Parts: sequence; structure tokens; C-alpha cells
Amino acid sequence: MGKKRMFPWSWRIAALTVLAALCFAGWQWWQWQHWTPERSEFPYQGVEIGERDGAVDFRALRAIHADFVYLEASDGRSARDPSFAQNLDRVRESDLPFGVIHSYDPCVSAEVQAANFVTIVPRAASSLPPAIELDRLADDCPQNVSDAAVESELTTFLNQIEGHVGQPAILKISPSFEERYNIATRIDRNLWLTRDWFQPDYAGRPWTLWTANAQLRNAASDMPVRWIVAQP
Repeated sequence: MGKKRMFPWSWRIAALTVLAALCFAGWQWWQWQHWTPERSEFPYQGVEIGERDGAVDFRALRAIHADFVYLEASDGRSARDPSFAQNLDRVRESDLPFGVIHSYDPCVSAEVQAANFVTIVPRAASSLPPAIELDRLADDCPQNVSDAAVESELTTFLNQIEGHVGQPAILKISPSFEERYNIATRIDRNLWLTRDWFQPDYAGRPWTLWTANAQLRNAASDMPVRWIVAQP
């Protein structure tokens, strides 16, 4: 019988190193999916909910220590989140504080978008300030929309919907929108910024809300949810 072929120790060490790295990567991936900021640093934390999250048990959100909820509501000219009416009823039953989100379209006039918002959002529906999601750019609009016009129309829109809800809105600004329009420095409203696991600083001034984990695995929903923290 021939001698068994022996692998050099250097190969064995390399294989163990790769295995350890894979185990660490898997552990870290699990940690990131279940990570939320420390309550000692950020006592008030919540969640963003829309159609993409499927059926959500709002009472179960309390069990995972959600203190508030933001519901996706209206979008641009006339679109509406199909789950908003049902989510609105359920969040009211849960007694969780909640606010609503309008996704802003720079291609559509302020008056038209405000009409969409006030039609779907009852005057007393939101106990928290409404959030205006600013992510889409005007580059693909059918007609040219200047940067100055984006700011002007957005200001008009804010004035109109704030008159409806009776309080200032929060600007939920994406990094790409802020890079293009510098809205955080031009319009004086509280900010909602987004960056997984690390505090965002792209707006040049402090945030009020922060989406800290956009893929949080949890017991309240079959789908990962967007986890938000508030500045203490």
C-alpha cells in the first residue's frame, strides 16, 4: 500500500484561517441584521412601515420595543400606499404614536402633491410631524426643472401641508438628493437621515431622526423593517 498523502501544515493553517473568517463573517452578518442602537444612548426608537413590509402586527411592535411608527401614505401626484388605510386603523388600535410620510416628486407641482396628501391624510391623523421623503431627482422629468424651482416648489408644498396638519414637517433626505440640491442648508426643518449602522453626517447639521438599520430582522413582521431612532 502506498503512503497516505499528507497536506503541508501551511495548507491546514490556511484552511482553518478561511473557515474562521467565514464563521466570523456569518456571525457579523447575523449581528448586523438584528442590530439596533443602544437604548442608553438613544432611548426613543421606532419603525417605518409601508406596503413592502407586508402584514405587520402593530401590537407586536411594542414587544420589540418600538416606541413610535411612521406610515408611508401618499406619493407624488396621486399615488398612495395601498396599505395605508389598513395600517392607519391598526396603528390607532395599538396606541403607538405615529406620523405619516409623503414621497415627494420634483416633477409634479406643489399644489397637486399637496392635494394628494391632504386627501389621504386626515387633519388629525398624525400626532408626530409628517415626514417628506426627498429621494427622486428632477433629471428625468418630462420638462426641465431647475434646481431653484425644486427648492421653490418644495417650500410651497411644505407650507400647504403644514397648514393642513398644524405643525412643521421633517425632511427625510437621501444622500443623493442632498448632494444635488443642498436642501438641508436651504430649508430650515428638522432632518431625517439614513445610514445603516453608523450615524449619518451628510447633511452638514444634526439630524432629528435616523434610519439606523434598513433591514432589521424582527418578530413583528415576516419581512425586515426599517428601524429609526430619534435624537435624545
